[in-house]
Order: sequence, then structure tokens, then C-alpha cells
Amino acid sequence: MNSDLLQIPKRIKELREILEIPVDEMATGLEISAEEYEKLESGEKDIPISILYKIAELLGIDCTVLMTGDEPKMGAYTVVRNGDGVKVDRYEGYSFESLAYNFKSRSMNPMLVTLNKKDEKPHLVSHGGQEFNYVILGEVKVTVGRNSFVLKEGDSIYFDPSLPHGQEAVSEITKFITVINE
Repeated sequence: MNSDLLQIPKRIKELREILEIPVDEMATGLEISAEEYEKLESGEKDIPISILYKIAELLGIDCTVLMTGDEPKMGAYTVVRNGDGVKVDRYEGYSFESLAYNFKSRSMNPMLVTLNKKDEKPHLVSHGGQEFNYVILGEVKVTVGRNSFVLKEGDSIYFDPSLPHGQEAVSEITKFITVINE
């Protein structure tokens, strides 16, 4: 994991300790084992974006604090110029850029996701709320539950993300906008 990405688990641990929240309580809130939680907090295991948002909720903070170390500041609007969103390279071939990180009390989390084609299947995740994906470059295979759909530029999908789901690049590079409302 790169050093910028390792700052996220460090922030989580620091905030959890400041708030005096036991590891077991965090794990229970995330519906995972304490051992699994400790792997996330140590940086040993990658933190899926859905878990990152849930951790922020359990800590009573905006997810931007975990990603950047700063509180969101804008209340009426925020403008994010091309390439200026908060970028997180989750792992090789998968990165996202938060497009509204500086807006306080967001009810939606729009992100630009970039995927590179890989041979392995995506890890399926689930989380609360609703999710929308809109393809802006290439083709992406979206799996929702037992169904899979290949989406091309201009195609979109809106779905219940409590169903196990994941996205994988069909073309060499795929970019899509995802909006998650939890």
C-alpha cells in the first residue's frame, strides 16, 4: 500500500483511540471480526470505500477527514476542477477521485472511478443506500447479485448496493462516475 494510502488507517486508529472506541465496538458496527478490523486499521488489508464511509459514520465524522485529514468547508456549493478531486489509489488498477469532498453534510458521494483491465474478477462488496454508475470511457462489466451487465460509454446503471456488486474493466482503461447515497 502506498504511503499516502497508509495515512487513512493511521487516521482511523488515531480517531478511534481519541474517541476511546474499542476495536470490538468498531468491528461490531462494521459487522466484521475484530481480527478483520485490526487488519484494516493496520493497513495490512485494503479498506473498501463502502467500509471507509461506514467507519466515518461510526466515528461521527465526514469521510473527507479520513481521506485528507481536513474537514469539508463548503456549505452552499463546491467546485472541483478537472483532476483536483481527492484521489485514492485503492490498489493497482483501481483508483477513485472524490468529486465533492469539500462539501459539508453531503448526502451523496460522487466519485470518478478509473479501472484498468485485469485477469482477476472483482471482489464483490455490499453497502447501504443506493448507487448509480455512468460510463464515460471504455466498457465496464458491472455485477449486481447474480446478474452482470457490460456497459459502454454513455450507459448507466442504478442499483441497490446491499446486493453483492463489483465492477471490472472490459477495455484496457475504463472510467465511470459513481454516485453513492448511503
